[in-house]
Amino acid sequence: MGTGEALLVGLLVLVLAVALLSNALVLLCCACRAELRARASGVLLVNLSLGHLLLAALDMPFTLLGVLHGRPPSAPGTCQAIGFLDTFLASNAALSVAALSADQWLAVGFPLRCARLLRPRNAALLLACSWGQSLAFAVAALGCSWLGYSSAFASCSLRLPPEPEHLRFAAFTAAFHAVGFALPLAVLCLTSLGVLRVARSHCRRMDTVTKKALVLLTDLHPSLRQRCLIQQKRRHHRATRKIGVSIATFLICFAPYVVTRLVELLPSVTVNPHWGILSKCLTYSKAAADPFMCFLLCRPFRQVLAGMAHQLLKRSPPPASAHHSSLDAENDSCLQQSL
Repeated sequence: MGTGEALLVGLLVLVLAVALLSNALVLLCCACRAELRARASGVLLVNLSLGHLLLAALDMPFTLLGVLHGRPPSAPGTCQAIGFLDTFLASNAALSVAALSADQWLAVGFPLRCARLLRPRNAALLLACSWGQSLAFAVAALGCSWLGYSSAFASCSLRLPPEPEHLRFAAFTAAFHAVGFALPLAVLCLTSLGVLRVARSHCRRMDTVTKKALVLLTDLHPSLRQRCLIQQKRRHHRATRKIGVSIATFLICFAPYVVTRLVELLPSVTVNPHWGILSKCLTYSKAAADPFMCFLLCRPFRQVLAGMAHQLLKRSPPPASAHHSSLDAENDSCLQQSL
């Protein structure tokens, strides 16, 4: 095994371990705290984390074996089943990100209508559409025998068919990535711009109130006055930074693989295996990054994790009365910070 393969194996093992642990923690938190799964955001969150967990448990290990041994699984039909799961979960994850982004935009831009429009039942219908669309692509690929071992990516996924079917496969690949990448990216960008517009409007109003209050507080020390103004400036940049990170993460994780898959359709192009496996690892890294970026770093999840840790260590949990009243409000805001 060369240096490149060793580095790719190490990256895959790291992504696999982090994805399994982080998504299991998210699902455990949702199982222990009913408030985290009682709203539409919670339903979307459970769906996204469950898909990531299945991807890490059932798909990533076979890619790791493909990198180590350079061949598909020996059991008949196993590679087609893994390819079916890979195609389904990849599309469902991207569509779930789009659904979470739309939920965030509705919650921030239309807070009074959001409770009526995005109930858990409506969120379940939205997820049913996402699962149905993803299932349709996976069934079509399986029916056309386009699922198998791809040596360029060391994984069981879509593979190039013989020459007579290239045109149909190219049309299918373009449609698959248009729905599974371009559409979620467009939804993510448009809803993020809407959220950013509302956040800036709120910041401007808070700036006005703060400046008026500072004028009235004539006895306030100049250093404290300056600190308040600095905090207001930081608040301006915080929303922009969060939205920029979410869009950049989506692009970094998915764009290399999608572009490589589209370029692979050209007859004169041969994908370098090291680059193909690296682009596949980047798509897997989304399953490891999402729980930390959006959920586990929020206070409601931290409180649940702290409570479980205290129970495991046989200590009395910290008093929750001071935070219980604010848990629901913070839960909404944290669950909405999706990719």
